[in-house]
Amino acid sequence: MYDLTIIIPTFKEESNIGTIILEVDTVLSRNAINGEILVVDDNSPDRTIEIVRNLKKSKPNLNLIVRKEDPGLSQSVVEGFRQAQSDVFLVMDADLSHPTALITVMLEGIHAGNDLVIGSRYMEGGGIKKWPLKRRIISMGATFLGRFLFPEIHDPVSGFFAVKKSVVEHAPLRPRGYKILLEVLGKGTWQKAKEIPFEFVDRATGSSKLGGRTIIEYAEQVIDNARFSWNHHESIIWQEWVKLFKFGAVGLSGIIVNEGILIYLKGYVQLSLPVASIIAIELSILSNFILNDTWTFRTGQQHAMPHWWERLLSFQVVSIGGAAINFVILNALAAFTGVDYRVANILGILIAFSWNFWVNRRVTWKKSE
Repeated sequence: MYDLTIIIPTFKEESNIGTIILEVDTVLSRNAINGEILVVDDNSPDRTIEIVRNLKKSKPNLNLIVRKEDPGLSQSVVEGFRQAQSDVFLVMDADLSHPTALITVMLEGIHAGNDLVIGSRYMEGGGIKKWPLKRRIISMGATFLGRFLFPEIHDPVSGFFAVKKSVVEHAPLRPRGYKILLEVLGKGTWQKAKEIPFEFVDRATGSSKLGGRTIIEYAEQVIDNARFSWNHHESIIWQEWVKLFKFGAVGLSGIIVNEGILIYLKGYVQLSLPVASIIAIELSILSNFILNDTWTFRTGQQHAMPHWWERLLSFQVVSIGGAAINFVILNALAAFTGVDYRVANILGILIAFSWNFWVNRRVTWKKSE
């Protein structure tokens, strides 16, 4: 039994596999980590398997699995989960794009009580080197879509992460494509995750496996994770759906507050319409803030968030931004495209609502790092 298993999925990596195994083994030895190196290969037609077998003769902690059916990086990682001889797994690529020096940092993060420790390219301190524009655009698009499901994770499609065995042991993983972390986040049993920044370096040798099919598989995976959450209310994604529903319900209550105050101030107090409207809008914003703060985003850990007055100020600014978005879309569609103003207003409201929820979720009620 090992303390850690490094899972390295491979396919045609003869130019890199020897180097990455030696680097990982050096990190394990220098830090006195009782670690297993598990290479899971998709029956490579080059010398990848031969190189691993030759190294295994001198490295008893090196193991090899050769898969001959259902090829794919994610499938290989899941097979590694099944056969790993430890309670902590660390997944990394064979192409030297993930820094082996962070292995000890990730293991320490798991020992500190995190269920997942993720190497992030998109948080402060992280980055990407030597990537062509096309790959950057695809990666950022995939990350943006993934963050709708996991807004507190900067890089939900990272291929470099450590995870406790208990997170995936009973998870109904249906791996596809290259984004196995998204599957783990969506279907695994976890509550606490930590991200550490790293600089991704594109492969120096070999070829990228990214293709059009990968993008299709990713879209299918996002949909499958969302569908899974509807039948598994303990999942992190379902908790986000609940927040979205509550945020919408609070927004509807704000309309009632706005309308009621406007009618009262204009009809009974006899204030002018502009003054009554401004007061009604502001009070509805305050009402929405209080309900969202105490109900929608209440986590029992308000100390981990910005101070209440910072949340209020942020919510106020975001709400004004949403109102401006609604105003611009309404008038632009009605004036320049001929769309009926009532339809244009609904579209504006929907887009403004998306803006309000997304930014407030990411900024106003974001837990401190």
